[in-house]
Order: sequence, then structure tokens, then C-alpha cells
Amino acid sequence: MKPARQQILEKLKETNIRLPEIPDFESPVFYEQEESPEIVFKKNLEAVNGKVTIFKSEEQLLRKLKELTASHTQEKICCAEPEIQTKLKNSGVRFSGCPEIPGDIEISITGCEFLVAQTGSALVSSAQQGGRKLFIYPPQHLVIASKKQIVNTLDETYSAISEKYGNDLPSQLLLITGPSRTADIEKTLTLGAHGPKSLHVFLY
Repeated sequence: MKPARQQILEKLKETNIRLPEIPDFESPVFYEQEESPEIVFKKNLEAVNGKVTIFKSEEQLLRKLKELTASHTQEKICCAEPEIQTKLKNSGVRFSGCPEIPGDIEISITGCEFLVAQTGSALVSSAQQGGRKLFIYPPQHLVIASKKQIVNTLDETYSAISEKYGNDLPSQLLLITGPSRTADIEKTLTLGAHGPKSLHVFLY
């Protein structure tokens, strides 16, 4: 009887070893969409429990925002970005500058660096006024953005942010894709586990 080692080696010699196929690195990961970038972004964000409202103009957006915030206490609506603050004030939208973020904050209103159509993500950074807390602490995060800020893919996003800041990139870049969620507990999806329960993008 042949030793076990020899039997194993002979079996290995008889085995037909198939080499794995060489990956096609030239083919795109994402394919071109027939729909407009804002529609692609809306579909992809809403597929992960986010919400997108598209407006014909910035004025229409601000009117809707005024209606949305009317039932909330002004001190619990925080916006720290000067450009957005000016627009909110001029439109009569209730908000506070929140030099100290209240423990019972209800809504944060922020801008973003870019929106990624193919993943439904909002790219935000520490260069935006208000710091990182306004992206993750409030139960409702509302992002105001223009269609000009939409890019198609992550590759385009990285190129765009590099072009914007050059060698002086913000200390943190964060991609937000829908509300915070986890299914760690009994595989039940829970929203708002580690951040906002809702993410709403107002797009004009």
C-alpha cells in the first residue's frame, strides 16, 4: 500500500487545475444612465430609505423649507453655514445658528460638497461650518444642494474634491448614503442607530 503522502500527491497531479479568469479592468463599474443625474441620484438615495425633493428653483425650495420647519421650535433647528443662513433669513425660515448644539436638537440644515448620482450619496466635509456634529447628531438631517453639485461616480467625486481643495484637503471627508442604519440586533433593520433617523436632500 502506498504511503498517504504519495497518494495525495498523485491525486493532485491528476486534478485538472483551472486558472481563474483574468478580471476585465477596462470595463466600467457603473454604466451610463439614460435618465438625468438628479433622477438617478433620487432613485439611488430613496432605495436606501433617504428622501429627495427636487425643486424648479431655489425660491420654491426655501418656501417649502419654511413650511417644513414652521412646526418646530426655532432653537432646535440648527444651521451653521453662513451662505445658507443668509438665504434662510431672507426667506423667513426658522433656525438658530447654534453656537452650542442643544441636546434636544431636532433638525440640522447643511450644505454638501457634492452629490454622487450612482450611489445616492452626499459628500460632506469638515471644511463646512458647524463641524461634524451637524452631520451625525440630529435625528433629522436636511441637505440643501444644487444640481450643479451632482457628479456621476465616486471617481468623479474624488477628482472634483481634489480640484476644489488642491493640496489643502479637509481633515475629514464623509460619504452619507441614507439614514444611519444597522441590522446587528436579530437581523432587524433599525434606522437612526448611529446617526440621523432621516436624511432629506432638497435639490434645486
